[in-house]
Amino acid sequence: MRVTTRNASFQQWQALLTNRTKRSRAGEFLVQGVRPLTLAAAHGWEINTLIYPDRRALSEWARSMLADTGATGVAMAPELMAELAGKDSAELIGVVGVPPLELSDVAADPHLLAVVFDRPATPGNVGTVIRSADAFGASAVIITGHAADPYDPQAVRASTGSLFALPVIRVDSTREVLEWVGSLRDGGLPVQLVATDEHGPVQVADYDLTGPRVLLIGNETTGLSAGWREAADQTVRIPITGAASSLNAAAAAAVILYEAIRQRTS
Repeated sequence: MRVTTRNASFQQWQALLTNRTKRSRAGEFLVQGVRPLTLAAAHGWEINTLIYPDRRALSEWARSMLADTGATGVAMAPELMAELAGKDSAELIGVVGVPPLELSDVAADPHLLAVVFDRPATPGNVGTVIRSADAFGASAVIITGHAADPYDPQAVRASTGSLFALPVIRVDSTREVLEWVGSLRDGGLPVQLVATDEHGPVQVADYDLTGPRVLLIGNETTGLSAGWREAADQTVRIPITGAASSLNAAAAAAVILYEAIRQRTS
């Protein structure tokens, strides 16, 4: 298949970059870069289409991806490829299917370490939290409420491929997560909900994070919702000095995740 004009296929793929509703309806999003596409393939994500610049020599990696993934190959005019990728150097753009992940897909493990990101507004922060969660051994990232899309190009790029390495689950309400936690507790897993707040009564290093824990990270501007504050078993703070009144939400998530893995491996 070749695409040489801004035909219907090109317009559909272009819409996946900017239109969340169309991403949701299509159940697909765009991915580019060697590491993200390699991780998507390695973790069994459905790569439906691979777009490459027409009449240009491809690297061994690109040829291997086209041969091994079972994706439909599309040769696209280089100028259109650059427009879709936002740069001239892109070698492959993948059209990847969104998996139907649910909270029940997260293993009921004694070492459970899940991150809830409550109503994040910035796709870049979503991707950064996913990257930190993957780096520090978290079990899943759960995005709650009216939130930025983890499949937005900025989020995908900020995750540097970690999006494909652990479950990232979107839910509409606090209630759904609390019901899931309740079912884990009913099954004998002593899960604790740990909120983060600059005014928390306990420093994060003084709280036990070695058991099954769900870490609650609030919106970048307003923090955690009242529902999450009430549901938390404990609220911890990260000690800071200097003129800063608080940490960026993604930075706070990285600090508490680091403390969790420090405790679990010490």
